[in-house]
Amino acid sequence: MYPVKRSSSRLELRELVPEDVDAVLAIYGSPEATEHLSFEPRTRDQVDQIVERSIASATTEPRSEYALALIERHRRELIGFGRLALDPHQQRAATFGFALRPDTWGVGYGLETVRLLLGFGFEDLGLHRIWGARSPLNEASAKTMAAAGMVEEGTIRSHIMKAGRWRDSVVHAMLDDEWRSLCR
Repeated sequence: MYPVKRSSSRLELRELVPEDVDAVLAIYGSPEATEHLSFEPRTRDQVDQIVERSIASATTEPRSEYALALIERHRRELIGFGRLALDPHQQRAATFGFALRPDTWGVGYGLETVRLLLGFGFEDLGLHRIWGARSPLNEASAKTMAAAGMVEEGTIRSHIMKAGRWRDSVVHAMLDDEWRSLCR
């Protein structure tokens, strides 16, 4: 599916463009924004490569990854990054993740982002299962995924190497019938 365009009352998911590098860097280059993510803050060159790869992979067939810009609709400003990656080891399943610029935290954009990504995956891509993993210390993400209706399924032990240490991840997931029940 290309191009992706999905919106809520305040936010919009859209394909990345080359001009998004600096805005993505404000997220992926931020120690605060990446504290609970699976990687250390990225450099501008690394973010440039991520955006380039995402743009190039957007038109591949079949498409297996959706790396998308999250736009605040009123200001037309990129405030976040969302990703759905089809899981080759599970039928009709994908992993998802998201990150927001720290100055936009605390106003419900995380919940809107999760709902946009879940809606896209279940309604547009016809997925059966979408799951994501978070740092055990990321309570904001835990609350956000629970508020979106995702189920905490358990812990993957020593899942991520971050700052030279292994870290567990807590898995949250939703099934298509659970999504449909929420949307009634």
